[in-house]
This record gives sequence, C-alpha cells and structure tokens, in this order.
Amino acid sequence: MEHLNYKIIYSNRRSLSIILHPVKGITVRAPYRTSLKTIECFVSKKAGWIQRNLEKYRNIKKLNAIENYTNGNKLLFMGREYELHITFSAQDYIILGEKTLETGFAKEIDANMIRWKLSRWYMNKARELIPSMVTAKLNEYRNYGFVPSAISIRKMKSRWGSCSSKGRITINSELIKLRPELINYVISHELCHLKHNNHGSEFYRLLENLVPDYKTLRKELRSYHIE
Repeated sequence: MEHLNYKIIYSNRRSLSIILHPVKGITVRAPYRTSLKTIECFVSKKAGWIQRNLEKYRNIKKLNAIENYTNGNKLLFMGREYELHITFSAQDYIILGEKTLETGFAKEIDANMIRWKLSRWYMNKARELIPSMVTAKLNEYRNYGFVPSAISIRKMKSRWGSCSSKGRITINSELIKLRPELINYVISHELCHLKHNNHGSEFYRLLENLVPDYKTLRKELRSYHIE
C-alpha cells in the first residue's frame, strides 16, 4: 500500500470525511480539535477505498491540463487528436489541419498563454458548431415538445451542461473537444430536464427513449476531466 499524502481542513463540523479530486488529490475534512492520530486512523481504515478511486482517477483524461500545451503534444477537437505545432510568425494565427493544430505567434509565449489563446479558439468553435447541433436535436425530437427558453454556450468548471428551472440550457464549451456522440448525449440529457427537472426514474426513462445507449456514453464522458 503506497503512502497517502493528504491535506487536512478543520471546520465547525461533527464528523470526519474524505474528498478525492483528480487534480487536487486527497482532502480530509475534520472537526476542530481532532487529533492527528485520530485522522491518521480514519485515513488508514479508508485506504483501500482511497486507492481504488485514485486508480480510477489515473485513467481520467485531463482536457485542459497545462502540460498539454507544448509543442508536439496531442489536443482533441471533435473527438479527433491533433498534434500541436507552435511556430513563430509575423502575426498570431491558429489553423486546424488534417492532423495538426498549428499555432503561430509573433513573440515567444509560455504554455499558459498558449492555453489561453487556444481556449478562445475552442470557445469560438463551440459557439459556431454546438448551437446547430442543439437545433438538429430539437428538430429530431419535435414530437416531444421541448421548448428551451434560451441556449447558451460557456465554459464551466465542473458540469458538462445544465438546465435551469426556467428552461435555460447551458452547454459547456469544452465539449467541442469530444466526439459528436458525446456532445449530442449532453444536449439530449439537458433537453430531458425541460420535462423532468431532476434525475428521477421518469427522467431516465425519457432519456433512454431518446438515447438508448446513454449509459455507455455517460461512462465515456466520465473518463474526461475539466480543469
């Protein structure tokens, strides 16, 4: 069993808990005045569960990790991998080729700046392509009477999509990196919330009618992590 490194956060709570995160690692939340020995024993008892879940996290693909934005690394767009080519040029540009994503910059910049510039490019592509995919799904499902009050595309840190109680659907722009089947799954999921604003049995019955293989797609989607 490997040694577990974890952060402790004390607060006005009554019990110990463990939170695992693909990037932030292990956090133990503890009541004030809890001894380190008590925390160590608690973590030790949960070690098996922690290790199993950490192993799952090791297989998660980090979509926006800073280390992805260096010359020669692979980036995703619509589910396909493209090799990042970084060059110097008279003016900034980004060109999507057959197998490459070529970026030209007038001055030397670091990975953070490259990620920021490409993030804007991905956002523009998401706002260009995803609305038409939503429209296509609305036409396909026209017999279900889905009428969203608004559709927006924006970057979200922890959700692929959302549907407000007022019928406003938001789709995460990061989805543009994934294959169309996953984008359409998220769109269908959020459209179902227009009828059932919860995750009860009726919601999943409707979702399965629209997307029979939704469980397979959901599992694949969970293999990606947004940063």
